Amino acid sequence: MGVDYYKILQVDKNAKDDDLKKAYRKLAMKWHPDKNPTNKKEAEAKFKQISEAYEVLSDPQKRVVYDQYGEEGLKGQVPPPDAGGPGGATFFQTGEGPNVFRFNPRNADDIFAEFFGFSSPFGGMGAVPGGGGGGGGMRGGSRSFGSMFGDDIFSSFGEGRPMSQGPRKAPPIENALPCSLEDLYKGTTKKMKISREIADASGKTLPVEEILTINIKPGWKKGTKITFPEKGNEQPNVIPADLVFIIDEKPHSTFTRDGNDLIVTQKLSLAEALTGYTVHLTTLDGRNLTIPITNVISPNYEEVVPKEGMPIPKDPSKRGNLRIKFNIKFPTRLTAEQKSGIKKLLAA
Repeated sequence: MGVDYYKILQVDKNAKDDDLKKAYRKLAMKWHPDKNPTNKKEAEAKFKQISEAYEVLSDPQKRVVYDQYGEEGLKGQVPPPDAGGPGGATFFQTGEGPNVFRFNPRNADDIFAEFFGFSSPFGGMGAVPGGGGGGGGMRGGSRSFGSMFGDDIFSSFGEGRPMSQGPRKAPPIENALPCSLEDLYKGTTKKMKISREIADASGKTLPVEEILTINIKPGWKKGTKITFPEKGNEQPNVIPADLVFIIDEKPHSTFTRDGNDLIVTQKLSLAEALTGYTVHLTTLDGRNLTIPITNVISPNYEEVVPKEGMPIPKDPSKRGNLRIKFNIKFPTRLTAEQKSGIKKLLAA
């Protein structure tokens, strides 16, 4: 592959135009020969490489050729005499079949000057006014070394305030994910099929279907969010939206949830409330519980069974409590005989 332009600019293969600008701005400022007087030779070589990498990757035509054929593909062919001047790029036909690309790197200083908007950014340095070298003809208009690499240039072009805003990120896409209380008690895996648009190298979008796996942990609560970063549609100059699933609890026929506790309400007669009652329950993981209650059950009585509630997400070996409430059915009418009987019994 020869030189790896992506590595030189410290960007990945999917880098967009703004990523390239940001990378070039940072590295060109760091390695400009005038900013590295003690290691000028090394800086010059790096500066040239950075400029060449930026020139190739920021030009869609050159980048396609580089991605396919590498640096040799860009530079390896000798063009015919009229194939374009320095810095030019052209396709031409050879006897061997496909079009061949020819690339001559431009002058690194020209690219730098063009990027930062100064026709001769370092022209004022050591130049004799009106002389042939350096900043001749740029009197008054050129910037000196001090101001070029002083605070003003970094505040304008440094990382603090980039020259152009990067691509905006699309707002997150939120979806409710209904789960049964059993799912949230035991934990489960849900697979969600999504359809989204993705963009190829040329920017053309095509629909794809994807399966996302969501691992639901025991004890997760309503409102828990699971985020799949950048799984929204891909569009030019927009970072795809994050896809967010929000846990919702389906109503349960027996239990309601209160934090980490489970609550169940049992119906019983007044006679049972006064004389003793046994609660029979099937837990969310299918076990049968038998809870005898010997206390008198008043309307506000609550039986607490420790560690039979929901698992605690941070430590699923621990659980909340099971709280049993009671709905006592009082008789609507009593006969004179029943009334006197109850009075006798309760007076004793």
